[in-house]
Amino acid sequence: MIILEPPVDIGRDEAAAEAAEELTKSAYRQSGDSLIERAIGTVVEWIADLLDSLSGASPSGHAGLYLLIGLIILIAVVVLWRAGVLRTSHRQGKQAVFDTARPRSAAEYRTQSEQEAATGDYALAVRSRFRACVAELAERTILDERAGRTAYEVVADAAHAVPGLREPLQPAALAFTEVVYGNRPGTPERYAVVVAADDAARTARVLVRP
Repeated sequence: MIILEPPVDIGRDEAAAEAAEELTKSAYRQSGDSLIERAIGTVVEWIADLLDSLSGASPSGHAGLYLLIGLIILIAVVVLWRAGVLRTSHRQGKQAVFDTARPRSAAEYRTQSEQEAATGDYALAVRSRFRACVAELAERTILDERAGRTAYEVVADAAHAVPGLREPLQPAALAFTEVVYGNRPGTPERYAVVVAADDAARTARVLVRP
């Protein structure tokens, strides 16, 4: 037996409000910058106008409602993909810090990051400085020379040896992963986070347990 649901009447203003509320939830707010947010606002207005034009052709409002829901899902997927959220989760386990089996020294990576930051290329600067941090930890034997280690594995392994490193390394690992593998922009703020982690790595002391 087919059960028919009662008609759903939805007007232009109500549809626009619901779409705006859905698209401005925290997951979407964190996924993009102001340019994306403005684009979403434009699309929401377009959806509202389209829904308004369809209301006369569909007295029950079902066609317009289904179209609205479909467009919201499509926009959400595009936003999350552009922000790197979907790509990051798909590539978990392949986000190694180094893309070569023979990384350079911490000092070399550090110098490179400073040069990149000086030219305003903060995406490369974040990558190079986090590599300097990891190389520093390896040179000081806080980490072993295991190949293929991800940024989050760096945090776990380094914090096991020096618990105090967890606090500065966690946000740095996040910044590295977002910029290098998540297509997020490199910024002075993200670079500063990684610099702080590198400074902590250079001054960390391994506790000798009795």
